[in-house]
Amino acid sequence: MPSKSTKTAAKSTRKRAMSDDHKAALAQGRSEGRAVARYLAALDAHKPKRGRKRTAESIKARLDRIEDQLKQADPLNAVHLRQERTDLRNELASQQAKLDLSDLEDEFVRAAKGYSERKGISYGTWRESGVPAAVLKRAGIGRGA
Repeated sequence: MPSKSTKTAAKSTRKRAMSDDHKAALAQGRSEGRAVARYLAALDAHKPKRGRKRTAESIKARLDRIEDQLKQADPLNAVHLRQERTDLRNELASQQAKLDLSDLEDEFVRAAKGYSERKGISYGTWRESGVPAAVLKRAGIGRGA
């Protein structure tokens, strides 16, 4: 008669096959999770900053002043000016790129309701995370959710 530990070892080596429905549910969950994560990351990266908005013209004017200041700057100040110049060029490029969130938003709308129901995420939590009310409405997520 096999010992108790032998039965346990035999039991643990048996593999259970995952049903096709279970595999499909896992794939759907991963897909919805990716759509939600991409949209939230895009919202976070493009949320408005505090203070006065800089215009392209004001950035270009500051870049011109930096170029003039670099001619007479000591080495340490020159490093700081060059970093500011790099930051301003990046800001100017991102202003000109005008990111279109509509594709990410559409993916989010398709995925958000099921994701919310599975994960227990409420309307208020989505709003606090920066998702606009109109987007949640499109997704079918109401205040009572």
